[in-house]
Amino acid sequence: MEKVWNQVKSTLKERVTESSYRMWIDPVTFLREEQDIIFLSTPNIFTKKRLQDHFAVLIQDEIQSKVGRPCRIMFEIVNMPACNTVRSDRTEPQLVLPGVESVNTTGRMLRNDFTFDEFVVGSNNDFAFSASLAMATRKKAHSENALLLIAKTGLGKSHLTQAVGNHILLERPQERVYYISAEDFSNEMVYAMRNDSVDQFKKKYRTGCDVLLLDDIHYLTGKDRTQIELAMTLDSLINSGKRIIFSSCCLPMEIPKLNDTLRSRLSSSIISPIDPPNFRTRVRILHKKAAARGLWVSEDVTRYLASELTEDIRQLESGLSGVAARASLMGTKIDMQLAENVIKNIVRQQKKITIDIIKKLVCAEFNVSMQDLLSSSRKQAIVRPRQIAMYLSRRYTDSPLQTIGKSFNRYHATAMHAIALVEKNLKENRGLFKQVEVIGHKLETGDF
Repeated sequence: MEKVWNQVKSTLKERVTESSYRMWIDPVTFLREEQDIIFLSTPNIFTKKRLQDHFAVLIQDEIQSKVGRPCRIMFEIVNMPACNTVRSDRTEPQLVLPGVESVNTTGRMLRNDFTFDEFVVGSNNDFAFSASLAMATRKKAHSENALLLIAKTGLGKSHLTQAVGNHILLERPQERVYYISAEDFSNEMVYAMRNDSVDQFKKKYRTGCDVLLLDDIHYLTGKDRTQIELAMTLDSLINSGKRIIFSSCCLPMEIPKLNDTLRSRLSSSIISPIDPPNFRTRVRILHKKAAARGLWVSEDVTRYLASELTEDIRQLESGLSGVAARASLMGTKIDMQLAENVIKNIVRQQKKITIDIIKKLVCAEFNVSMQDLLSSSRKQAIVRPRQIAMYLSRRYTDSPLQTIGKSFNRYHATAMHAIALVEKNLKENRGLFKQVEVIGHKLETGDF
């Protein structure tokens, strides 16, 4: 049977991606056969669950094809220490890796499902995927050891960022991987300053970190002290050959109130944009999401969802979840009529938002004319609505700063300043927050 298993592995190597085979299937070995059950090895609980969830059916089919009779497979954890395990109400103990010290992690926990295997690669993100995988598999210092992923919310930049961390921790668990948002980094630094622990904070990131995954770098706009500290931290990490993966919704040059040093550090990274997925990629995403949920969705319904839900991956997931939920609650199958009833509500709420629509809503909310909004007036009653309109244009459209500025007869630097000012005032001025919230709600619900 061991010979059969080696043949099965050779077949599987041709049917799955190289990274999937190398990470999950290649380490598996044949253990024994008892009646019609074939036992295969797995090194830990995480790998066992991964194999069961994603490869068990494929492996079982291949084995049955080779032996010519029905059989079942079971994965068995081997070489698990009898002691030093942490037990809970789970049915299996957590494996403690032998000879590996506990890694001092920080920041947010990595999502187990944010891996390279779960990422659907298309023409919109193939370079970002390749660059991220190269970062994850690189073991030694390299001249290009910083990567900046640029994408709107919901297009997969956080998925790729965390996939790098998950891959490194799986292959080299001794490496110190820190995953943190820019906002949390800033808050941690402020806490360190207030509690006289700045040296400890610096030491943790500059000498205690091998891989830094920094999400949503654009949130550092206007935070001067944090930007200075981060720039010095990046210098230290880069000079030490450490790897850094950033993510942002816009290019460094478009981030308002970013100091020149940090902007230069970000701009020197490998910059990889992630665009919205095309139709074929959306279909593949839906196939993978449906399979992960154990849903059967006909090709007609899948293609319909892919043609209607074009904004981002989160919208695709929302549509699939809505269809599955309605089918479950009504006790019916997922057909075209059900899908159309669900999707029409989502699409109705996603009417195209333009700068002109935002201008009209702002004029109506603040009772100013379009002529005043676009004028050179410096009256506060005109300046504030104008700045809010610029802020909303940046938030709800894909327009670059140059286009936004031009739409209000302003330079892009003025638009940058206006957006940064509104973002700051939203945290301090409850009245302004409510006004912006009202307009934002109308935009999000299509009430315009």
